[in-house]
Amino acid sequence: MEQQIITIGNAVDSTDWHINSPDRDWIAALEAGKVLYFPKLSFKLTAEEQRFLTPSILDPKSRNISLDAKGHLKGALGDAAIQAELAAMVGRFRNQAQQLIDSILPAYSSHLRLAPTSYRPMQVETRAQSWRADDKRMHVDAFPSRPNYGERILRVFANLNPDGVPRVWRVGEPFEDVAKRFLAKAKPYTRWQAQVLNTLNVTKSLRSEYDHLMLQLHDSMKSDLDYQAHGPQLTMPFAAGSVWVCFSDQTPHAVMSGQYMMEQTLHLSADKQYDANASPLAILTRLTGRKLI
Repeated sequence: MEQQIITIGNAVDSTDWHINSPDRDWIAALEAGKVLYFPKLSFKLTAEEQRFLTPSILDPKSRNISLDAKGHLKGALGDAAIQAELAAMVGRFRNQAQQLIDSILPAYSSHLRLAPTSYRPMQVETRAQSWRADDKRMHVDAFPSRPNYGERILRVFANLNPDGVPRVWRVGEPFEDVAKRFLAKAKPYTRWQAQVLNTLNVTKSLRSEYDHLMLQLHDSMKSDLDYQAHGPQLTMPFAAGSVWVCFSDQTPHAVMSGQYMMEQTLHLSADKQYDANASPLAILTRLTGRKLI
């Protein structure tokens, strides 16, 4: 399972988020569902920003602090000055994450769709959630209310923990192996049910068969306690002051512990990948033998 993590060490300086000579093998690894791990790349806070390393900055009604594409901050407590400083910090991470992706994956640049940037100050271990929402259970990302028709979910993470505490993940087997394991258990897709969900505004658009199958994989993985305990996996501690990148719709993962993390999500149409045949959409289409969107 070690091959699911690609560690990129001396090639990347700790202060430079632009990589001058990216390795083409990194692209193939990322698009195969592996995690690119940069142990020497870090997001640096200013002395003033250190005071934001506390869960008390988070609005109790929110799960995370987020900055949308228009620069609006949500989920944080504090007056206008604090909100502005925090927005600037999160925005700086957004810029650096985009710089990293642009330098590693230049063909993506003009096709990426920016999602909100999040700062997560809470401790993972203390979160109480339903089994379906529990990210401590291994899963691939899929969202019940937001069909994406095969659009990729590319994510950049940075561990900001000031006390040297790692962000611990479990990382699972290749996506195709997951699909072969759980597809037979998937409930059949019916368009009329998708239309009802859309009419009732349960979903923001009509759920495709692809989105249905991705949700079935997500739920089957999380509900299978034997798979959670004994399925192919490795435990990976992402060190404080490090960065990692993956397609979270393709990389089976679970977040077991840690506190203080930045995250940037970028969306990409599957046909804009370097190898579109490596996408979950292409894999599920091949395994089912039919068009899914």
